[in-house]
Amino acid sequence: MKINTVAIVGMGALGLLYGEQLNRVLPAGAVRFVMDEGRLARHQNDKYEVNGVEQSFTLQSSATAKPVDLVIVATKFSGLQEALQEMQGLVGPETIIFSVLNGISSEEFIKERYGDDNLLYCVALGMDAVREGTSLTYQHKGVLKLGILEKKQRPALAAVMALLEKAGIQYIIEEDIQHALWAKLLLNVGINQTCMVYATNYGGAFTNEHAREDMFAAMHEVIAVAQKEGINLTEDDFEGCVKVLKSLAPEGLPSMRQDALAKRRSEVELFAGTIIRLGAKHNVAVPVNQRYYDIIKAMEAKY
Repeated sequence: MKINTVAIVGMGALGLLYGEQLNRVLPAGAVRFVMDEGRLARHQNDKYEVNGVEQSFTLQSSATAKPVDLVIVATKFSGLQEALQEMQGLVGPETIIFSVLNGISSEEFIKERYGDDNLLYCVALGMDAVREGTSLTYQHKGVLKLGILEKKQRPALAAVMALLEKAGIQYIIEEDIQHALWAKLLLNVGINQTCMVYATNYGGAFTNEHAREDMFAAMHEVIAVAQKEGINLTEDDFEGCVKVLKSLAPEGLPSMRQDALAKRRSEVELFAGTIIRLGAKHNVAVPVNQRYYDIIKAMEAKY
């Protein structure tokens, strides 16, 4: 398997980040952002910039899409079902798919719709990309953690590894990708929700004592739930997340804080919502995540 054509569904911060990286090393038109007719009409004449450099992105209607070698799903979780519909023309028998969505459930939805022969599991970590309008800025590109659950997915993994190496995108192959997905959830439940609730940035989540205490408590609730789910999250994972967060630009904003500023619906269902649901399943108390959930839902009700 070799990847010559790529479709990205979603033009948020991560979609633009990987679009720019892949656009550098693949022929013109080989990387396409695919969307419905309405979005295409609104955005086809937009001028995009990444770190101040104008980009020549190819936008395409999902109605005219043909199968590609790789589909990257980079929407919000709230847009996943719509994305799965838009992908219909892009996915052929040999099409590789991976998702850079947060949480632990997007791959299951993809599997239900398109099978898992060429499905990879992915965790996007450590990037600080921020999109404002049609402009993207970042200092850290981060790293992709990739893994598979079945041997049949190995050729797809090898093809993606070759593409990422060509593009200079850092990646790590995870033997236990489920653990890595939960570790990313651990990080997001802490930093994303805390920055939204406390109206702060990466730095403020640590310098504000109450924010820091709540963030750490919410993360330890994730560890307790994960253990009941058979995922061995530990204090080492917690310390690793804290190290990653402290390495990010202090003035940077995670996606949920960006959502709040733009008055967009956040991914609270994916974070606190998941932990509350699994906490109830296993009779594990998750008071900080419950409080975060209630506060964020109240904030969103005022939009």
